[in-house]
Amino acid sequence: MAGLISGLFMLLMSLSGAVLVFHEELDSLQHPVIIQQDNGPVLSIDSCYRSLQKQFPHAQISSVSLAENIHQPFIFVTHDSSYRQGKETMQVFMHPQTGKVLAIRGGSKDITGNFMSWLTAFHNSFHWKKKGEWLLGVLSVIYLISIVTGIILYRKKIRYVLLFKKGIFGWNNLHQLIGVYALLFNLMIAGTGFWMQRYVFKKEFYATQKPYTPVFKASPSLFFGLDSALQQAKKQYPDYTAYIIYFAAAKQNNTAVYGSLSSNAFIHSKKFSDVLFLDSTGAIAKTAFVNDIIYENRRDIINAQVHYGRYGGLPVKILYSLFGLTGGALSITGFLLWIKRRKREH
Repeated sequence: MAGLISGLFMLLMSLSGAVLVFHEELDSLQHPVIIQQDNGPVLSIDSCYRSLQKQFPHAQISSVSLAENIHQPFIFVTHDSSYRQGKETMQVFMHPQTGKVLAIRGGSKDITGNFMSWLTAFHNSFHWKKKGEWLLGVLSVIYLISIVTGIILYRKKIRYVLLFKKGIFGWNNLHQLIGVYALLFNLMIAGTGFWMQRYVFKKEFYATQKPYTPVFKASPSLFFGLDSALQQAKKQYPDYTAYIIYFAAAKQNNTAVYGSLSSNAFIHSKKFSDVLFLDSTGAIAKTAFVNDIIYENRRDIINAQVHYGRYGGLPVKILYSLFGLTGGALSITGFLLWIKRRKREH
């Protein structure tokens, strides 16, 4: 019964998850084409920021994904009244050499222009906000129960499958075959998925919150030179590479620079493992390196990395995508078994 209830959930989650493993690769297909300018250097972050402010003077600039080379654009995330009345996120793609705006697209609500962000939001909450997060948490428990009960129910056949006994291989046993060979993977996905959603079972999740309407204001000029600040940070941490910058909205706030140390273990993300916090002068106010933070936070980070397959490069992504499809296959074969059983009973 648990398997039947979670069948549709397994199908939707496995299909979307199998695609999301290749988030960056697939999302890049929707990026604008960049025409190189005589192999000139990548523009400074400061000049791109100023250029964006000139073209969108009322924009609140939240962050920028840095252009790693002349083949990749700067991607600024902003809110601006000129785009859907400022109610939705606007992503601005800038040419890495000229600073020209190449394209504009929306955030997670833009299914045609930003499909991967839309799919990520669907995978995380079905686009139902807190209700979707709660449903995802409950279904993750059901999914975990269905796997555990499946292990108990077919425990005798597991040995036959792993020993390649001839009698076990057939269409009638397809559900068991898929379940056994993908057992550890699906157990890992179910376990890590539940751990990420465990917060929906805490009373704080159900606390009544006052309606919040964000107020967006035009971003101020940079408080310091970002390029020079990053150069100084590089001297202090030579093996650190910055990837994404979240801008401070006021002088008393810190600018957060997300990136990674090359000495990190393979399990950690290359773009979000380590954080440098810069004060209003560009000096490092504090750091949050993944190997230095408290165990509970590091555990949650590793749990997410394992769930999404953000480690090990392309081979791991391919394995995750292939094994990820088995969840959907199990839901289909399980449903067919249920129908077959119902026919026998009648």
